[in-house]
Amino acid sequence: MTTNRPNVIEVRNLVKKFGDFIANDNLTFDVKQGEIFGFLGANGAGKTTAMKILCGLQAPTSGDIKVAGFDVYHQTNKIKQNIGYMSQRFSLYEDLTVKQNFQFYGGIYGLSGKQIKERTEYFLNKLELSHVANKILKEIPLGWKQKLAFSVAVLHHPKIVFLDEPTGGVDPITRRQFWEMIYEAANEGITVFVTTHYMDEAEYCERVCIMVDGRIEAMDTPSALKNKYEVTSMNEVFIRLARAQSTEQ
Repeated sequence: MTTNRPNVIEVRNLVKKFGDFIANDNLTFDVKQGEIFGFLGANGAGKTTAMKILCGLQAPTSGDIKVAGFDVYHQTNKIKQNIGYMSQRFSLYEDLTVKQNFQFYGGIYGLSGKQIKERTEYFLNKLELSHVANKILKEIPLGWKQKLAFSVAVLHHPKIVFLDEPTGGVDPITRRQFWEMIYEAANEGITVFVTTHYMDEAEYCERVCIMVDGRIEAMDTPSALKNKYEVTSMNEVFIRLARAQSTEQ
């Protein structure tokens, strides 16, 4: 349960406009320490835009937003020091070796040489990938790359790790292994904020927020949402919400 944990993300009335287009329409939600929070919706629903704002990569049009206790308008550098981020377009450097990627990002995160070495060895052993430590990244399979990218994102043990559709394009077995890594991070107190359009992955989250056309249409635990809409899967919940939205329009 997350009820007694402090909030690490607080969002009140977040609006993001691009000209006349409203990408995020008055979003309000909190995320707890150590929570696995799913931010769900179809492509174009506004998930990535909201995530970029929370990461300090984009400024909101309006709203009160704090991440890891820091304000997104004036303390973006502080936010970046306390988070990890894995983008949907893959976030490691293809022309560096596996070990060099760890060294590069460890330096960016401000870790000492000793810390980088220890953490690199830890993750390579954990992933059973020590044998590819000196391989150029583009020479190894996508599934391995995804797990390495997640390991690099939590290398400095951030308060929050943001994962933008991290399992896109990988096989079901790798997806399951990836979620096992997410559970481990959450058990260590790291908050996991994950976007996905795979509705079955919503079942792995403690709470989910479902976006439709830039707005939050539902937010609760997966079991509570399935009970509310009297369905057996999160995919059916999403279909109900999407259909209701199209009927309103």
